[in-house]
Amino acid sequence: MRYGVVQHDIVWEDREANYARLAPQVARAAAAGAEFVLLSETFSTGFSMTPGIGEPEDGPSASFLREQAAEHGVWVAGTCPEIAPGGDLPYNSFVLAGPDGTVHRYRKLHPFTHGGEAERFRAGEAPVTVTIGGLRVTPFVCYDLRFADVFWAAAPTTDVYLVTANWPSARRRHWTTLLQARAIENQAYVVACNRVGTAGDGLHHAGDSRVVDPMGEVLAAAAGGETLVLADVDAAEVTATRDRFAFLADRRGQRT
Repeated sequence: MRYGVVQHDIVWEDREANYARLAPQVARAAAAGAEFVLLSETFSTGFSMTPGIGEPEDGPSASFLREQAAEHGVWVAGTCPEIAPGGDLPYNSFVLAGPDGTVHRYRKLHPFTHGGEAERFRAGEAPVTVTIGGLRVTPFVCYDLRFADVFWAAAPTTDVYLVTANWPSARRRHWTTLLQARAIENQAYVVACNRVGTAGDGLHHAGDSRVVDPMGEVLAAAAGGETLVLADVDAAEVTATRDRFAFLADRRGQRT
């Protein structure tokens, strides 16, 4: 399956402007053969803590993803602030929209306390793994990357980790190092999208989006600026890697 990672800037708190700038980038990815297109964390608003930034579940941002998926016949995913029925604070919700109208959701487990997200967003309850194109896919969001235990727990049923982020340039080495570490220690692909540009809160983002294979080799990567990263991902490579180096079976609590 070919993944297209759209590394993009975000217009602060302007959903319509972001839909307008992202639609042609999704089209470009699909035209390049991508079957799954990954956008950034909070692709439609930026990483905003403004009260009232949340939208209803299946609101305008999820609708944009569904429409793009249907139009181009591909999967399209990214996160947006969604308020579940009966809730008050939003979740940082990772929405995966399929070309047939299927929608899956993962809610970020670890709100970024250091940046105030834990005061404005609710935490999700558990990882989610779905099968897409014959690959077992587990999505995570930004700060989740620092918590190896949730990646470990999902590893036996995961071929591909998706990680989408608004990761700041000041800690870019943490981002690139942890992405490779999660691939190596779990013997799975990591497909990662980080935004570029300067957010409304003044933080700069360097991108460094990439696809890492189960041995930790970087298959494709981007530096700064808006661009498209493409790479082919194969479940058989995950199986072969785990057969050659049967490390997961020796992980405490996961012996087979």
